[in-house]
This record gives sequence, structure tokens and C-alpha cells, in this order.
Amino acid sequence: MATTHTRSAARLMMAPSVILLFAWMIVPLGMTIYFSFLRYNLLMPGMEEFTGFLNYSFFLSDPAFFDALTNTLLLVGGVLAITIIGGIAFALLLDQPIFGQGIVRILVIAPFFVMPTVSALVWKNMFMNPVNGLLAWIARSLGFQPVDFLASVPLLSVIIIVAWQWLPFATLIMLTALQSLDEEQKEAAEMDGAGFVSRFIYIVLPHMARAITVVILIETIFLLSVFAEILVTTNGGPGTQSTNLTYLVYAQALLQFDIGGASAGGIVAVILANIVAIFLVRLIGKNLEA
Repeated sequence: MATTHTRSAARLMMAPSVILLFAWMIVPLGMTIYFSFLRYNLLMPGMEEFTGFLNYSFFLSDPAFFDALTNTLLLVGGVLAITIIGGIAFALLLDQPIFGQGIVRILVIAPFFVMPTVSALVWKNMFMNPVNGLLAWIARSLGFQPVDFLASVPLLSVIIIVAWQWLPFATLIMLTALQSLDEEQKEAAEMDGAGFVSRFIYIVLPHMARAITVVILIETIFLLSVFAEILVTTNGGPGTQSTNLTYLVYAQALLQFDIGGASAGGIVAVILANIVAIFLVRLIGKNLEA
């Protein structure tokens, strides 16, 4: 009886925060779904009318949608590849007893605390600028013609910028997993004659599998909604070469003033993100059970 009263009291105390969180999520989502069924353009106030699934049909049949979907997948995949491989490499390096280890760890983790907009501006003006950027100076010093990265390889440039931001997070998770590895295991393998590569493949990498899956899940959820880096550096261009789903929805809502079409795009993006999240959660669940 006491247990029942305790649970009831706990639920009663949690109810206000749960209701507030529920309203905070459901009200905007409900409004977005409602707007997605309307022909609603900010340039034509008072001309709203119900159109059913017409906005969804237009959004899904727009060639820019397929470009944006492809770019989104390439962006997520590219950043994950760089951060996972780089995170493991940095974790192995930082796990070694080196001079100034604490300072080095702080410097490696520091980019994660830089705002995305600031990070994009730094890369755009100080590194990738074809006239006075650092990469242009290095190219001229070596006798090569500077490359305008944001114009010639815009999506790759955005991938590098975003990966630079998320690499510290992956490094931190990998380093934590690496430091929990039993040293006796590695010493025993070393005494048995196992080299560095063998120890890494058969001992270190399996131990870090859970950390890798956690990095994949968390990063994927956030990478599906990358926006500031694209807005500051390429504006989705040239054309749609660096446009992802988030930027496409923004362009329809605030550049074309098509609230109905943008709302439909937002719902499509939410559905796709949830499909990816459910798939990753199940995949990680199986990995953790194993």
C-alpha cells in the first residue's frame, strides 16, 4: 500500500513538468501539421485555403528535395567517418603519457565549445578564403594555385567544418572508453607477442564498440539538422550543391515565404529523422545486448 502511495505521489509531482514538456512539443508540431495542409504564403495574407496533401506532393516531387536528401546523407556519413576515425586516433594519442597531457586534452576538446556560427565564420574567412586564407597562403607557398573551397567543393567544405566541431566530442567519448580498458589485458596480449595492430583490432576496438555506437547515435540526431554552418558559408549553393533538408525548409519558409510548403517539408524531415533514430536505437540496443 505504501509503495502504491509513493508511486502516485511521484507521478503527481512529475505531472506538471511532463504536461509542460508535452505541450511544448505538441503545440508547435500540431501547428506545423495544420499549416502543411494549407496554401499559406506570407506575401498573400488572408488567401489561405485548404489544399490537402498538395504541399507534400510538391515538396517530394521537387528536384531540390532529392538533392537536399542526398546532401543530408552525405553530410551525416562524411562527418561520422571523419569523427569516428579521428576520434579513435586522438583517443589513442591522448591515452599515452606525454608532456603537457592535460593542456593537450583541453586544446583538443576546445572546438566543441565554439558556437557553430563562429566556427563557420572562422573557417570561411581565416582558412578557406581563396585570397587571404591560411590554406591559400600554404598553396601559394608551395607553388600551387589557391582553391576556392566553398565554391568548388561546397559540401566537402561544410563536412570539414562540421567534423572539426564534432571531433572533440567523439574524442572525449572514445578516450573515456579507452581508459576503462583493463591494462592487464593489454599487458597479457603484449607478453604473448601481440603487436600494436593485433592488440588494437582484437582488444581495443571491440572494447570501444559501445562508445562508437553511442557517438553514431548522438551525432546523427544532431547532424540531420545542421543549418548555421551552411547559412554562414555557402547559403546552400552553388545551386543546391550544399543544401540539406533543414536549409531547404528554411529557404521555402523565409526566402520564398511559402509557409505551407515549408511546413510540409518540416514534417517530412521529422519523419525521416525519426526513422533514422529508431533504426539506430534498435541497432545500438542489439549491440549493447551482445
